Amino acid sequence: MLFQIYGAFSAYKLLGWLAAFLGLVILNEIGRRTKFGGILIFVAIPLALTVYFIAIYAAAAKGAEWALNNPTYVHMNSWFHYAKLYAADCGCIGFMMLKYKWGIGAKEWFKPFPFIIVAINILIAVGSDFESAIKGAMSVDGWWLSSEGVWLYGGWWNVLNGIAGILNILCMTGWWGIYSSKGRQDMLWPDMTWMFILAYDVWNFEYTYLNLPTHSWYCGLALLLAPTFAAAVWNKGGWIQNRANTLAIWCMFAQVVPAFQDYSKFSVLPSVYGDTYDAVGYMDASIRPITAHPQAQGVIAVASIVTNVVVLAFIIKRSIELKRNPYKNEIWMGTKDYEEAMARAE
Repeated sequence: MLFQIYGAFSAYKLLGWLAAFLGLVILNEIGRRTKFGGILIFVAIPLALTVYFIAIYAAAAKGAEWALNNPTYVHMNSWFHYAKLYAADCGCIGFMMLKYKWGIGAKEWFKPFPFIIVAINILIAVGSDFESAIKGAMSVDGWWLSSEGVWLYGGWWNVLNGIAGILNILCMTGWWGIYSSKGRQDMLWPDMTWMFILAYDVWNFEYTYLNLPTHSWYCGLALLLAPTFAAAVWNKGGWIQNRANTLAIWCMFAQVVPAFQDYSKFSVLPSVYGDTYDAVGYMDASIRPITAHPQAQGVIAVASIVTNVVVLAFIIKRSIELKRNPYKNEIWMGTKDYEEAMARAE
């Protein structure tokens, strides 16, 4: 079993997942359908939160008790969470510029921006994977305590998944093939077909499972499935916009309300912890795990790198057959995913 969703609070855990999934789907629709919704969710709210974050750290530096005990300050102080939040939000704003053709968003040279921002987000995660592998190797038993008070079990699975992340960057093709949809509700990347989405989702799930284990039930499953579901059912070609939108929304929520995932009835732990925290139901930083159950970590890491190698092999084969550079040119034209997305383009 991947997650410990059994026990007295199993109904809360399942309900929490459903609420997160539906909330992300709905808020993504609000953010993508109108300029007002996009500006509200991805400009106004992040600006307000930035003021809030600065106030917390300024007050904490002066020793203010309210700030020192603030959940955001205590539980969400890692560089990674802030980097991810603002990188994702920059992506959302850049994608709005492209679909509405605001400013440089109307320029041809700006079209590779989606590739650049996604690559940056992947590299941030890859760095975190390698960090965990190194710190796990340096510890006595593989366990190490992050700055946020989460016990992580580093090992070869992190290295394998980090390499898979680098390969995943190479699986993004057709960097200049960016379009606005009819009505300009979406930024479309038609060459980003189901193969890339599958490779990304497997890699990213493993990343969260290894490095954000106490959050992975939500940011590894609900957060990944929300944009994939929307892209599969009604938003063909818009997966990357969906992904950026839902990621930014989730990061903002998690940064302000960490208790939902970390220490409540809705908290869910992966199998690596075994029964260490059965008594409390969530990870307690004061209790060092005695044993580890990393079997699922290893299996998913292998699946992650195999999936990305296979997808990259298909890309190389297709580009050779078409005699086209897969990054300067689109290579999936004629396939079902590509044609359905292009049918929505202006």
